[in-house]
Amino acid sequence: MSDLLSNATKDGGSVECLGLTFPSDDARREHFLNLLAEKLRDPAFRAQEGFPVGTDEAILAMSDPPYYTACPNPWLAEFVRHYGHPYDPAEKYAREPMAIDVSEGKTDPLYRAHSYHTKVPHLAIVPSILHYTEPGDIVLDGFAGSGMTGVAAQWCGTAPATYRHKLEMEWKKAGTPAPKWGARRVVLNDLSPAATFISANNNLPFLADAYEESGKRLLAELWTSIRWMYETLHSDGKTLGRIEYTVWSEAFICPSCNGENVFLDAEKVSYEGQRDRIRCSSCGAEARKEEMALAQVQFLEDGQVQWRPKRVAVSIFYKIGSKVFEKKPDQIDLEVLKRIDELEIPENFPHVAFRSSKTFNEGRMRTTNTRNTRSIFLPRAAHAIAKIWALAEGEHDKKLRMNLLYSIEQAIISMSVFNRYRPTGYSQFGQHLTGVFYVGSQHAECTPWYILEGKFGRVEKAFQTFRTKFGNAIVSTGSSTALPCPDGTIDYVFVDPPFGFNIFYADLNNIVEAWHRVISEVGGEAVIDDYAGKDIHVYQRLIRGCFLEFFRVLKPGRWMTVVFSNSQAKVWNAIQVALQEAGFVVAEVTTLDKKQGSFKQVTSTNAVKQDLIISAYKPNGGLEQRLAERGAAPESAWDFVQTHLRQLSVSKSKDGVLEFVVERDPRRIYDRMIAWFVRHDVPVPLSTEEFLDGLRSRFSERDGMVFLPDQIPEYERKRAQAAQPPQMEMFVADERSAIDWLTDFLRKRPSTYQEVHPEFTTQLGAGWKKHETRPELSALLEDNFLRYDASGEVPSQIHNYLSTNFHDLRNLEKSDPRLRAKAKDRWFVPDPNKAQDLETKREKALLKEFDEYRTAPGRRLKEFRLEVLRAGFKSSWAARDFKTIIAIAQKVPEEALQEDEKLLFWYDSALTRMEANA
Repeated sequence: MSDLLSNATKDGGSVECLGLTFPSDDARREHFLNLLAEKLRDPAFRAQEGFPVGTDEAILAMSDPPYYTACPNPWLAEFVRHYGHPYDPAEKYAREPMAIDVSEGKTDPLYRAHSYHTKVPHLAIVPSILHYTEPGDIVLDGFAGSGMTGVAAQWCGTAPATYRHKLEMEWKKAGTPAPKWGARRVVLNDLSPAATFISANNNLPFLADAYEESGKRLLAELWTSIRWMYETLHSDGKTLGRIEYTVWSEAFICPSCNGENVFLDAEKVSYEGQRDRIRCSSCGAEARKEEMALAQVQFLEDGQVQWRPKRVAVSIFYKIGSKVFEKKPDQIDLEVLKRIDELEIPENFPHVAFRSSKTFNEGRMRTTNTRNTRSIFLPRAAHAIAKIWALAEGEHDKKLRMNLLYSIEQAIISMSVFNRYRPTGYSQFGQHLTGVFYVGSQHAECTPWYILEGKFGRVEKAFQTFRTKFGNAIVSTGSSTALPCPDGTIDYVFVDPPFGFNIFYADLNNIVEAWHRVISEVGGEAVIDDYAGKDIHVYQRLIRGCFLEFFRVLKPGRWMTVVFSNSQAKVWNAIQVALQEAGFVVAEVTTLDKKQGSFKQVTSTNAVKQDLIISAYKPNGGLEQRLAERGAAPESAWDFVQTHLRQLSVSKSKDGVLEFVVERDPRRIYDRMIAWFVRHDVPVPLSTEEFLDGLRSRFSERDGMVFLPDQIPEYERKRAQAAQPPQMEMFVADERSAIDWLTDFLRKRPSTYQEVHPEFTTQLGAGWKKHETRPELSALLEDNFLRYDASGEVPSQIHNYLSTNFHDLRNLEKSDPRLRAKAKDRWFVPDPNKAQDLETKREKALLKEFDEYRTAPGRRLKEFRLEVLRAGFKSSWAARDFKTIIAIAQKVPEEALQEDEKLLFWYDSALTRMEANA
């Protein structure tokens, strides 16, 4: 393996790359650039999914092969084979889901070296990589963004002693073995060339030693070239200052007199309980900004008359020495601005029209006629960014050129009209809204020096301490639905995928990509976008395609971590269903609090308010083979349970409080087993009650959770150290969760209808699902539980409760009249044998009602029972009647279907089978 790039370049020493030796790194680069140029001329190579839009020259200019290509990386498979180790079924590998607290680092210099729309801090990823992998293992991030997973993988080998000691102490306190330090190798892939360019700079050797000096040289050359644009006269009438930023304001037309009012200069009038109103400087009339039309300026563009909002310079902030001053633009300033306005747009300034999408066609983007890459810059900013970009592109050292552009591209948005003026802000650059494009009425036009002068120094310091090596990372640009990676070669997957309509990455990256002249191929972007005809179904299909690839390349028995951030239940369910259909088995869901860096246990029924962390595994090959041999036999179900329980956390605690491991809940295990069988197109061999009864007889249960016998000692040790047993949080939102709540309640406290009714009523809050029929308590009790009628002996469950909680009933026989009288009319949970009888009776009733849904007139079901739909879909699947599932699903409101994971799973699986059989 080569040494650091900086050393190799300085010393002129030979470098090794994928088994080949080159006299220098420049020779390595030239060799692979020539090979990439040949591949780019091949139409089949360019036909790959997610191939970006750009010329051969532009793609080659961005790339540093074989470690980074601004297109699908043709050396990715070779990299994995060269540095990875083949899957060995005999190799012992066992991990529980990541369950310890993590500290994150949003203030870490590496995290702040380059901004991105969303990213998980690398210090929040490091513990997961240490937990699931060994030094030298290969980690994959198929939605790499700015490459924080790669930074985390390499940080495992470069972390300072203070960080290592802190983490080791935390793990020791949690009873976790010490991590094995050492860099892991990483494969980073993203659809966006802008993202992969950042990833490449973050993860490949950085020329830190020459970087700051070169950046300052560029700024000095820029000043020499265009200083006349950024000089202003001080109040003494003779000293020239350098402008830091200029404040611009839109002008609005008074609806009463058509007078023009500059927004920032206009008088604002406040009234209690109302938004501020603008008082016209001409006639004194008052109006809200929304009631006033934008003043416009017309101009010629590409031979056509266009318009933009009229913007007026109202303040100039400038520096003399180390002091900053403010002034109103004087006549000389206005003449300079007029002179700049008359100049031709620089030749290298990209002219790319924005596509029709939610990002570019709504809100202030539409009302300000912001329609292409040129319309977001004022003339002076356009000349400045074009000039410094050209200066950086003129740097003869390829690696240094990439490093310089890495920082310069961050100035693009801060120099655009998206950068709002905030009078109370500590700094005026970086004031754009994140995750969207928004054109404010007041704009701070920042200079390159104001943005970049300190930036070059901060970035250099960050990379002085984080030194990477070639061979640790490879970066590819393309779709994660078609990774050029061999089967079963990846040791761990960590992904932070796009989440529906929260963030439109391709749009947000479009402006920077226009400067690189390599644009994302948006057809394969997993988003929900009405403009592009992409609904939740398209989104789920694309995400499933990516998860299928991750499943294919991951070694059997290994893990994937998915970070999820979306407040909509339907997107959350789409992710979970896509995971299961791809073949993954979910073992745990936790939350990542990015502000505090802590993990907390949650259930999937919670509203999604924080970033969720899904831990899922690819079952080992032995389980797959045994299922193929046995088919739909009960032994196959118990084989799955045996394997699944081995993958789950034995115990979880937070601040000394033992937590309920949701995935060990019997019904959750049953759901996972069903998904496993459906994924393999094998009939489910056991009914719910048969399965639950089998669990009780084959496995151990503690505190409502199921364990393997050899896991019990460890759990009981943890249980003995806790002040109280773990409590499962229950959220009653539909009939199934209402039954579960009643089961938990009556098992602890067998009660009469009058006793349980007020307790039950308090559970039926605002969280009840919109289209779900609210069942009567009496019907739920009658269908799912037993009532003691005072004949015969008092059931053991009621006897235990009464003798424990009533002093006068202690030590009485089960046939004692006093005990029978107190026990009369109490509802209790049936024993397994009677529970099966009730379940059979209940299922018949549910399927009868499902037939009524099937024959009901009309195109929609306004109200329904989810339990009926779930039972009907399950029965139809067993009969391979996929058409019925699809037909009934189309009668269900889209919102209800998408927000119920079980219904969505059956429906999507039926669609997949129908498509496969077509």
